[in-house]
Amino acid sequence: MIRTVRSPRTRAPRSGGPRALRRDLYAIGAAALLVTAAVLIGRHIQDTRRTLFVGWPPLVGDWSPHTGPGTPAAVAVAVATVAYGPALATRLPWRAVLPLAWATATAWTFSLALIDGWERGIAVRLTTRHEYLQVIDRFHDIPGALRDFTHHILLHSPDNWPAHVAGHPPAAPLTFVLLDRVGLRGGGWAGVWCITVGATACVAVLVAIRVLAGEALARRAAPFLVLAPAAVWMGTSADAYFAAVAAWAVALLAVAVTGGSLRAAGGSGLLFGLTCYLSYGLTLMAVAAAAVLVLGRHGVRARPVLLVPLVAGLAVVPAAFTLAGFDWWEAYHLLVTRYHQGAGGVRPYGYWVWANLACTVLVAGLATVAGLRRAGSVLVRHRADALTRPDDSRGRAAEARLALVVFAALSALVVADLSGMSKAETERIWLPFAVWLLPACAFLPRPRAWLTAQALLALLLDHLLRTGW
Repeated sequence: MIRTVRSPRTRAPRSGGPRALRRDLYAIGAAALLVTAAVLIGRHIQDTRRTLFVGWPPLVGDWSPHTGPGTPAAVAVAVATVAYGPALATRLPWRAVLPLAWATATAWTFSLALIDGWERGIAVRLTTRHEYLQVIDRFHDIPGALRDFTHHILLHSPDNWPAHVAGHPPAAPLTFVLLDRVGLRGGGWAGVWCITVGATACVAVLVAIRVLAGEALARRAAPFLVLAPAAVWMGTSADAYFAAVAAWAVALLAVAVTGGSLRAAGGSGLLFGLTCYLSYGLTLMAVAAAAVLVLGRHGVRARPVLLVPLVAGLAVVPAAFTLAGFDWWEAYHLLVTRYHQGAGGVRPYGYWVWANLACTVLVAGLATVAGLRRAGSVLVRHRADALTRPDDSRGRAAEARLALVVFAALSALVVADLSGMSKAETERIWLPFAVWLLPACAFLPRPRAWLTAQALLALLLDHLLRTGW
């Protein structure tokens, strides 16, 4: 039997009374109106102009109410997490919280994916014409494929890459090539890899929150990271894997600057380098990294040698791919051209620049909207405490540090939105940013009610729509 521990620091956040609740409801109402407008206006644009290239604006998918073998499991995981998650996150020893969070997030993502059945929900997701497994046989000579990679990015180039391969640096398809080489062949293993690794993103975020803002806030955030509506898409794309790599890069950086660990600094740099070669857009995780460095600047000043393994690790993956013949900058500029050759050049910026945010509401959930409102209030009033009181893990300073990290991720998301390179499909593309918005729910009182709203949203989305790329 696991011994339970009640930490003196696991107090509930200040509710703020009826006025704060009304403001939460105003924020949720505005978010609901945004989603409604995105659906109705998007439906009109798609029906009249056919320029959105999505089946159920603003999401990629088709209206198809259904149940499946994952339905009972998904409901069971949701009910159990709502009923017991907050209490277990508060009382279990920290060393038990992390594996339990990972196991539950994995079960939640698998069960949601299996609502569409094993074949459609997992096994064929990464085998469609746009996906990575379409090019496995073209990497029989890996060095040669890397040298030749940029020659096949443009839409009219010979043997042009499928959309997702052309849209990412080669570390993304190379991951699945290496899985194939070690015997984990086919879409089933690829799907299991993305779900299992992707679910560790919640653990990485919890590790970072604990060292930056204290254990109490990390414990309160844990159930919301586990039961995220984002799991609907974490189980359908390789972006779940990308999100986990990016999350661990930030988490290890947080561990390094707060604990003085050279190994964590080197590991963070290595993963940041890999992140940039998994997705061009994830260079924006530098915003989250900057927030961590600001919060941990006292640790860096006390031990500036931390920057040496960080920078050295950061150089490893770029150096390896550059020596192999892949030019990241050339590939990115070609990608921009390819993007405008395809649907990206037709999709209207004027719609997607705000409809993408509606997608984010559905990915993060209405509880996160309320949490962001509260986080913004904390940051406005107490941002100075976040910078001047680095060792206070119990008061407003800790809450302000968490709010700073959350809003750093939100800032990166907004930059991605304004860039015009993320028109549609942001429910999967922005998963690496979205997982860092979920901890804002730690500011909410009555977590079971908010968790119920999160679970219901995910269950409704996955049972009413068939998502896919």
